[in-house]
Amino acid sequence: MKTASQQLGITVELATDYDTAMTRVTEALKAEGFGVLTEIDVKATLKKKLDVDFRRYTILGACNPPLAYQALTVQPEIGLMLPCNVTVAETDDGHTQVSLVDPMAMMGFLNSDGLADIAQEAQARLERVAEALKEN
Repeated sequence: MKTASQQLGITVELATDYDTAMTRVTEALKAEGFGVLTEIDVKATLKKKLDVDFRRYTILGACNPPLAYQALTVQPEIGLMLPCNVTVAETDDGHTQVSLVDPMAMMGFLNSDGLADIAQEAQARLERVAEALKEN
């Protein structure tokens, strides 16, 4: 298992199958106060809309309600950037790659000092999710 910090987020490769990874990701998010509001099955969507085959790939819309409320109170337009996206993708070697958005990177699109503390808290929580995934 490896971790790489990327421009838009944190990526963790899990030496486990896709279904197990999905369970682990949702449990790790829950432990940090995030619920999954949306689940987009990219593979099924691309098959239906374009009739193309694609690897198993899901986009989870994760939300921590207290942090979302604080952010929306400071700047209602932040809703355009919510929820926090997490992707779970099957790799060619049968492992799974999990990527978690970096809320601080998203702050580069905004000009609001009031959101910095909230984004830092969300970032810290998502980093702990990544660490929890690496430990198992």
